[in-house]
Amino acid sequence: MNLERSHTFSFSPNGEHFLLDGEPLQIRSGEMHPARIPREYWLHRIRMAKAMGMNCIALYIMWNYHETRKGVFDFESGNRNIAAFIRLCQQEALWVLLRPGPYVCAEWDLGGLPAYLLGEPDIQLRTDSATDARYMAAVARYIGELAARVKPLMIDAGGPILMIQIENEFGSYASNPAYLEELRQLWLRGGIAGPFYTEDGLAQLERNRTTVTGGAVALSNGNAAQIAAVRRAFPAVPAMAGEVYPGWLTHWGEPEFAGLNCDLSAILTAFMRSQLSFNLYVIHGGTSFGFYAGANVDESGNYQPDITSYDYGAPINEHGAATAKYMRYRDIIARYLAEPLPDIPDAIPTVAGRTLAPARFASIWDNLPAPLPRESSVDPLPFEHYGQSFGFMLYRKTLLAQPVGALDIGGVHDYAAVFVGERYAGGVSRARIPHDYAQRLRVTHRAPLALPATMAGAPGTLEILVEAMGRVNFGPAIVDRKGLLDPVNVQYRDGSVSLLEEWEVFSLPMDEAYVAGLQERCTNPLKPGLFFRARLVLDEIGDTWLDMGSWTKGVVWVNGHNLGRYWSIGPQTRLYCPAPWLTPGENEVLIFDLHQTETKPVPLANSLY
Repeated sequence: MNLERSHTFSFSPNGEHFLLDGEPLQIRSGEMHPARIPREYWLHRIRMAKAMGMNCIALYIMWNYHETRKGVFDFESGNRNIAAFIRLCQQEALWVLLRPGPYVCAEWDLGGLPAYLLGEPDIQLRTDSATDARYMAAVARYIGELAARVKPLMIDAGGPILMIQIENEFGSYASNPAYLEELRQLWLRGGIAGPFYTEDGLAQLERNRTTVTGGAVALSNGNAAQIAAVRRAFPAVPAMAGEVYPGWLTHWGEPEFAGLNCDLSAILTAFMRSQLSFNLYVIHGGTSFGFYAGANVDESGNYQPDITSYDYGAPINEHGAATAKYMRYRDIIARYLAEPLPDIPDAIPTVAGRTLAPARFASIWDNLPAPLPRESSVDPLPFEHYGQSFGFMLYRKTLLAQPVGALDIGGVHDYAAVFVGERYAGGVSRARIPHDYAQRLRVTHRAPLALPATMAGAPGTLEILVEAMGRVNFGPAIVDRKGLLDPVNVQYRDGSVSLLEEWEVFSLPMDEAYVAGLQERCTNPLKPGLFFRARLVLDEIGDTWLDMGSWTKGVVWVNGHNLGRYWSIGPQTRLYCPAPWLTPGENEVLIFDLHQTETKPVPLANSLY
């Protein structure tokens, strides 16, 4: 198909088919997210999808990746240049399904919504203007910025975009036709007339009727039988399987990576035999670099943060290689196509077989910024109140001259290391943790933190270093602020209880500016909260994984690029470093660990598992 000439895309009058230039089109789509892939690898991943038999790429746009501060947008730099990614798809003769949210889920922090929205204490998300005009004003600003860039990429303007999705799986959240229609109107106001579509699970779609006027229907976890059911319920528009899962997401602390043994062979065969349209979610997951990995809350209210890797058990693995699933699915799809598939692109080279020896470099305690202005409120306040989205925050308070027995810090979102008088006193985790980890590090879950008897003497400064581990991205709990959300009470050994007030608060976003400005100082090497540094000298570059299995909990940067979080509770122990972030010669590896004061080796590996 020549994507350089003008085409039309529409629905057949009876809703049976998607039509390209008036002829039925089977959409064979594979999803990947530009935000999770270094820009240098975009073309490789797109070609990998095409070689598996795809004629289309679906992509989420993560709003908070492009509006990192209120009113400041970036759609041009690095892998934020969505238009460039879409043009690469067109260059490779692939169509595009655009999924811009504003909410996307995607196992991404707050489902893609910007954290600054949570600076409003009573904000309501994913709702219409009549319910919360502040939310919809922000959405209108986002869609206005995006629509100007998307309009020339629509199929009616000679671009590759077939359809734009309105919101995402809204039937799993609420029933509000006015909200979905208001979103559609924002796109119309931006000069884009569609076509549009919605995405939902079948049960949620049937219950909440979350469609838009004239929009096609896509099904999460859809199959041939479900498409037939939707066609009976919504006969005027076509339906497709909008998210077909070749794997699944993984949370920290789970016993193994999820979804590795999923097999779509029978489902794909049924799609190809009947020429039904589908989108594999995801054909290639990539990596939630930095602090962008999201979280879930299960039915019991337990917080479940997502791992850094978004490998997902996908056919194209984290660093772009073809898996056994890829070869199996490619063979199935090829049987039903008239033309042979392109050759599979060469694999990206890897670097392994060496070990880094990090040395102690700096202490967070010697690199504190000035405290934030003192609030009149007696309680500690969350990140968002101070305009901080990610990273860490330190809450500091001088204790009374009285022996302390325990601290009630139940409102930690999401993980805290606690210090009294310069010594580590224990930790608090919002997520469930293994028993051996809790015992070794004195970390509690939903319980007061008992201080060791050795700390029962003279008073000292109480310091609570809180890590934000990812905002909830699915379900009713998405209003998920970070930091200390509840008052902190101290329980003295004489039985009395006191509310702690008038805190000093220090913002530690661990962003590029903070890391670049670190001073090489470590006045107390026995106090956890240390940075370690290593040199990696390379003759040739390639993709690699830093094996953090000997470390406890923290973050890794390579040449200033944030690889993401590691945590010894697993199952992920290796962090992916793409070759474009390395250079021949000397490279700097920086590690921040919440607990370790002694260095450990860091081997380089050539795979995630």
